[in-house]
Order: sequence, then structure tokens, then C-alpha cells
Amino acid sequence: MNLHNDPRNLTMLTDFYELTMSNGYFEEGMGDRIAVFDMFFRTIPDGGGFAIAAGLEQLVQYFNNLHFTEEDIAYLRERGMFSEQFLEYLRNFQFQCDVWAVKEGTPIFPGEPIVVVRGPVIQAQLVETMVLLTINHQSLVATKANRVARAAEGRPVMEFGSRRAQSYDAAILGARAAYIGGCPSTACTIVDRDYGITAVGTMAHSWIQFFESEYEAFKKYAQLYPQSCTLLVDTYNTLQSGVPNAIRVFDEVLKPMGYRPAGIRIDSGDIAYLSKKARKMLDEAGYPDCKIIASNSLDEYLIRDLLMQGAAVDSFGVGENLITSRSSPVFGGVYKLAAVEDENGVLQPRIKISETVEKITTPHFKNLYRFFSRENGKAIADYVTLHDEVVDDTKPLVIFDPLAVWKRKVVANFEAVCLLTPIFEKGKQVYQLPSLLEIQAYCQDQIDHLWDEVKRFENPHRYYVDLSRALWDTKQQMLMTVEGAVE
Repeated sequence: MNLHNDPRNLTMLTDFYELTMSNGYFEEGMGDRIAVFDMFFRTIPDGGGFAIAAGLEQLVQYFNNLHFTEEDIAYLRERGMFSEQFLEYLRNFQFQCDVWAVKEGTPIFPGEPIVVVRGPVIQAQLVETMVLLTINHQSLVATKANRVARAAEGRPVMEFGSRRAQSYDAAILGARAAYIGGCPSTACTIVDRDYGITAVGTMAHSWIQFFESEYEAFKKYAQLYPQSCTLLVDTYNTLQSGVPNAIRVFDEVLKPMGYRPAGIRIDSGDIAYLSKKARKMLDEAGYPDCKIIASNSLDEYLIRDLLMQGAAVDSFGVGENLITSRSSPVFGGVYKLAAVEDENGVLQPRIKISETVEKITTPHFKNLYRFFSRENGKAIADYVTLHDEVVDDTKPLVIFDPLAVWKRKVVANFEAVCLLTPIFEKGKQVYQLPSLLEIQAYCQDQIDHLWDEVKRFENPHRYYVDLSRALWDTKQQMLMTVEGAVE
């Protein structure tokens, strides 16, 4: 059960220019004009084949709690840049936007809309910072966690990153995102309390050092926690003292009490070598069921290498490289204007052009579909359409690469699934938030629908995100006619 509900008013957690633009729209009498914004990202972290959407629950909480306090109004008045009429508008602010988003746990790809906000331009503009902050952070960590979990090949991965996270919010929500990505437990106690993600942990090296001997430290711990005794064996010498002292305590303390040891943890040294030696020692001592846990600055590549070397590791604790996505620490999602309603209520597409091709946006109010093969259930491609386009999956459809239009494919015998789900209608929440357990199960199920080639760590197969012909034609026409595009 999700128990955590952030009571903080984060309305002012916004870039200052969102407020100056909003004031400008208001002063020009355009504040109620309807605008459509998309959030999308351009590059998959770590050169991977896909990312994972996360953070929607916190975004819903933010939208539901949008309001300006008297303290907020007083601060803005002191800045001397905003009219009293605009401040009065903020005092009576009520969120009125429509919001669509892909569900948490969904594999996502560059260029496709993952959050769409449609509503009065002041409101749709104001929420930009929090849309990006919330989705970028948790999607980044969920993506990294899934890479680590897949490298472990079914062995549990514990999220150990609290003390290395970039703030307490990042520790809590990072652990939540890691759970979505495939880590079943965390070292962070408050995350267990608030989100129900099991908190795990044994001891630090300081516990061992505090006692006169390693044996005494192990003995005291075993007496206190016989049901779940896991001992940290690398404080002094893993094979010469750590494992032998652990076995001695298992024999002298746990066995007479009728308990079996839960495990040992190795946090330094050559883990592949030490784990194999420790496994042999434990087995010969009569403890083949004693698990071996490995930690120490691990990531997906080190875990993969350890398993390739035959490391006798049953589970992994992964900290800083997971919680910060250290090897690729920026998700890079952006929030761009896609359409504006004219005086007659007709949406007019908007486009941003750049000399960097990847930064050219796809205009208009859009929808997103994923095509699944009816033969094997695998995802074929994603398909971005105009919002009101209907995809007929009862007959073959020609799709093409929008960056290389000569690359075409006829898709047949497929199911078209809409990925954008209504979250808010005119500011009212219409989406029932699932439990974290449901999100994690959904995430794993959706990843199972991806081809293994897309899931490779190195040089993954490019998964195609195609545009409908109507959307592509709109984009091409705008590229040719937008101001400054042609002489």
C-alpha cells in the first residue's frame, strides 16, 4: 500500500521565468488561451535500448495540491514585477488542465510524448519545472535499476543508495523508482514505512570494530537477531577470520537455538574469488543454505562480469551507482509547446526548429500507440499520431522511419494499444493510482514484450518511434513555411 503523500505546497518550485511568462500572458489578455505542451526525452541513459517511465504518482500529488499561499503572494509582490491583478489571479488559482501520461513502469523511447498537458496557457506553462523534475528523476533511477536488475539474472538486488543520493527527497523517491525498475528491497527505513518497500540491512564495519574481537561482534549480533542473522565478513580478513568466525558463531550460537544463518556479506576485495572460496567453506561446514551477499560500488557491468566469472553470489546491494545513475546522471526530458488554440477555438500546431536535427520538435496535439504482434506478443514499434486519429489494427498499415522515410515496413496482424492515459480532466483527477506492487509487475510484463535485442547493454537494436503520415506531413509543411525556415 502506498502511504506516502507529500503534504508540502510545491507550487513555487518553479523556474522564475514561468512566472514572468505567465504574468505576460495575463497582461496581454491571453492567459485563458488553450495551449498543449509535451514532455519527451531525446537520449536513453547509458546508451541503452529503452528507458522506464516513473514519477507519475508524485506528479499527480503536485497537481492536486497546486495553490498559492499568502506568503507566496507576498513574496511575489516584493519582487515588484507582477501586477496586483495577476497576483489576485494567483491567489484564486485552480488547476484546470487536462493531463495524459504513460503509466509508470512503461518502457519509453526518445521523441515520443510521455506527458501531455492541455489547458490555459498560464497553467500549462507554470507546471513545466515540476513535470520535468519529477518524471526525469524517477525515470532515470528506474531505468538504471532495471539495467542492474537484469544484469543480476534473477538474483535480488537491494537498493543501498540512501547516503549517496543527492538529497533526502532523492533518497526516498529514488528508492521508490528503483523498486519500479526491479529492486525488491531498500536500505532506507522511511521508504519501508511510507511505501511498503521492505527495508533490509545487517551491520556496518563500525559494529565489528566496536567490539574487542570480530568473533565477539558476530556473537552479540547473532544472539540479538537469530532469525535473520547476516554477518559482514570483510572487516579484517574475509577468508582468514571473517568466514571462520561466522561459521563458529553459526555453530555455537545459532545451531543450539534452532536457527539457520541467513547469510554473509562481502563488501570489498575480489568478490568473485572471495565468494567462491567462502561458498566452499560454508558448504563444508554444513551451511549450503547460507546466502552470500555482495556490495561495494557495484553496477550492471560489474555484476555481469562477476557472474561471468562464476561468482557464488546470491544477491547484490547496489548503492551510489544506482541511486545517482552515476554513469549517465541526466535523463534529459524536455517540455515543449506543441499547439495553441486560436480565437475560433481551433488548435494551431507550433514547432521549434534548430540546426541540431534532434532538437526539432514534432508539432501538434498528439497521441501515442504501441503496436504488438498478435503472433508472439512482442512490441513492433511505437506510433505517434494526431490526437484524434484512429488507428485501425484490423488491416495492414505502412509505417516508416521519420528520419529515413525510405525505410518502410508493412505491419499486419497487430494490436494497437494507446499508451497515453487520461490523468486529469479540467483539473480533476480521473486516474486511479495503482499500487507500487502493481506498477512493478506491470513494468516487468511490459519489458518482457520487448525483443532481447532491444534489451542489450551494448549496441542495442534501435526501437522505432514512427509518425503517422498525417503528423509527418504536418511537420514537413511547417518546416518549409515557418518564419525564417525559407527565404
